[in-house]
Amino acid sequence: MQSETPKKIFSSLLVIILDVNPAQDTLLSGEIKLSSILSSVVAFANSHLMLRTHNKVAVLASDPNSCDFIYSDQDELDFKKKTVSSCKMGGSQYELFSHIDRSIKFNIVKFLKDAAEEPHMSRDTVFGASCAKALCYINRLQSNLFPGETMNSRILIISGCDNEGDKYIRCMNTFFTAQKQNVAIDVCSLTHDVTLLKQACYITEGSYFRMPKLEGLLLYLQWIFLTEPSSRKKLVIPLAPQLDFRPFCFCHGTLTAIGFVCSLCLTIYCKISPICTTCEAVFKVRSAIAVKPKKKKIKTTSVNN
Repeated sequence: MQSETPKKIFSSLLVIILDVNPAQDTLLSGEIKLSSILSSVVAFANSHLMLRTHNKVAVLASDPNSCDFIYSDQDELDFKKKTVSSCKMGGSQYELFSHIDRSIKFNIVKFLKDAAEEPHMSRDTVFGASCAKALCYINRLQSNLFPGETMNSRILIISGCDNEGDKYIRCMNTFFTAQKQNVAIDVCSLTHDVTLLKQACYITEGSYFRMPKLEGLLLYLQWIFLTEPSSRKKLVIPLAPQLDFRPFCFCHGTLTAIGFVCSLCLTIYCKISPICTTCEAVFKVRSAIAVKPKKKKIKTTSVNN
């Protein structure tokens, strides 16, 4: 008898990187509360799970000092171990959605308490480390797929910070790694236009969107980022903004069109530097050698007597 071919299973993995940096202008000005952003993220994650049975979601919190998962597959496994009778439902809410809501809210409080004990030395969120951790998580789940199972993976960054040049090489390395792994990076900016994150969306063929109003966060998330990147061409979504391809210099953190690049670590400077501040390489600057002028030969004329 012929062996039955395994059924093809299609799934989609969404990793949400939530920026909880307390130095965000949206949180400092009080225009929107973190609890409101968190509620929109939970509702958006539940909407992603409702699209397909085998869809998966993970949420990662990030700040200037660290990043960690506040919901992952481990929380889902803990939920499956419990019986349905032990899961308390809120009204007519689905048990898994209630579990995601409780897990994210509990873990975000724990993450913020641990982050409060560390001094915030910078306003810049560690997007490079967050994307690297998300890519490792995606790689682990893809390596554990069953025969006949395919999974599309993507990353969504929700941030209100204005990162412009912090850890530029680290971020660009993770962006190009995501491109090789066919992982699209989407960005939902709450306030500022971030050139570095625009470049991430361009490299990985993701979508970038800046919020016009903070009140409709869930509406914009479901409108633009709920569908797969391959299906967005059939929808009417905002056009991608103009992208500035100029790199950031490491000495001042500003965009530069012409600069000096370290041959070892590819650090970019807007002005020449004898020592690289990243890898401490010493550059040999060739001094101009003074060229001695050649003596002109004096022609002697013979006088005929």
